[in-house]
Amino acid sequence: MPGSARRERPLTVHHLNQLLLVCSLVLLVAVAAVRISSRSGLPSLLVYLGIGMAMGQDGVGDIHFSNAELTQVIGYAALVVILAEGGLGTKWKEIKPVLPAATSLALVGVAVSVGVTATAAHYLIDLEWRQALIIGAVVSSTDAAAVFSVLRKVPLPSRVTAVLEAESGFNDAPVVILVVAFSTAGPVEHWYVLVGEIALELAIGAAMGLAVGWLGSWGLRHVALPASGLYPIAVMAIAVTAYAAGALAHGSGFLAVYLASMMLGNAKLPHWPATRGFAEGLGWIAQIGMFVLLGLLVTPHEMGDDIWPALVIGLALTVVARPLSVFAALLPFRIPWQEQTLMSWAGLRGAVPIILATIPMVSGIEESRRIFNIVFVLVVVYTLVQGPTLPWLARTLRLGESTGPADLGIESAPLERLRGHLLSVAIPKGSRMHGVEVAELRLPAGAAVTLVVREGTSFVPLPTTVLRRGDELLVVATDPVRDAAERRLRAVGQGGKLADWLGPLGGGSGR
Repeated sequence: MPGSARRERPLTVHHLNQLLLVCSLVLLVAVAAVRISSRSGLPSLLVYLGIGMAMGQDGVGDIHFSNAELTQVIGYAALVVILAEGGLGTKWKEIKPVLPAATSLALVGVAVSVGVTATAAHYLIDLEWRQALIIGAVVSSTDAAAVFSVLRKVPLPSRVTAVLEAESGFNDAPVVILVVAFSTAGPVEHWYVLVGEIALELAIGAAMGLAVGWLGSWGLRHVALPASGLYPIAVMAIAVTAYAAGALAHGSGFLAVYLASMMLGNAKLPHWPATRGFAEGLGWIAQIGMFVLLGLLVTPHEMGDDIWPALVIGLALTVVARPLSVFAALLPFRIPWQEQTLMSWAGLRGAVPIILATIPMVSGIEESRRIFNIVFVLVVVYTLVQGPTLPWLARTLRLGESTGPADLGIESAPLERLRGHLLSVAIPKGSRMHGVEVAELRLPAGAAVTLVVREGTSFVPLPTTVLRRGDELLVVATDPVRDAAERRLRAVGQGGKLADWLGPLGGGSGR
């Protein structure tokens, strides 16, 4: 009726069905797009952003969405899941030697990158210093989702991959603090105040993450849950708890969730393959939802005037700021120039800078929409350039690393009443356990191969039974020798029948 208050239509089952149909179609298209992105070398985030833009007001979907605050909240939640999935897949033995270098990149490298990029934005684009500092901080964070998805497909030296993955997990914390500080009304705090705040928040976040991760892994190892499907849920709940605890304690929740997840991922928890699969699935859903939502928030027809500034700032970031930050941060570690060059080019940006660009929008900073548009264009263009060229650059620098023997897939189910464990061991295609006899496994006393499943048929093996790729072994181990049995199995999987029983992979005594 004219003049009457507008009443919102209630949500009906029909509307819910329509929403479910749209969401399911988006997920199916996004899953199919992964195959295209893996073949082309493009990070899948670009495809997901394209889906969101196609659904937006300038696309075929004509969906008008402009809620920056909701986007920021959902983006933070998705980032927590992505960091948790990345932490769960990070191996401590690989990251431990490069931890100082990664930490330096996340702190010193970020500081250098912010300074250089902000200076370029101020003098080349004529932005005010506040806007320039915000852009410098926003784009100085490498994106965990982009780095994890691209680097794990490129056969790089383990040190390079470990440094870049750890950096992407660590540098979100200081960057978020900087962006929030620069986006706060009033004068920007002195640099030494910011340094103190960053140090305090990182210390609190690290302490909370390590504490929650240790308590969670201890509990899951000592409490037998009634169903294997509960373990993945518990692991993700512990990771989210670490984030919430860190944030509520006025620390870095992002650092807390990454460290807690890394501790859980290296704790040899029961039913670990199922947990990894569950976390990986949640990570994909988080990436898809976050990128599609960011694509919806974009208004392409408003970006015409921001393309040139984005290209200039991105060029300064990629060619000047990132290499200088890598050089300055890694100077004490004597890392070869070839690896530093690759790390400079592999500083991939993704959804994290776009999400952080919503902070000044929510805070009402002047020209915040322009900042968002510049960051969006910068991320899309330079990800389009950097992602596909990484394998070529690695080959040019002779840093390509051939794939070694595949690691075993070992799943553990606790036998609480018997004080033992049932290990399910899958022998992958590239494992050197192929051709090894059961007796040559030399498992510690208290562990034995009780069953072999081969091509759908199970049988009890003899000591002379030769194992083949594709076999699945059931190994029963008593509680005291469970870890030694797994170490021995992995040693044979990596080194074959001649694997050194007393070496670091064996870690026990033979029979």
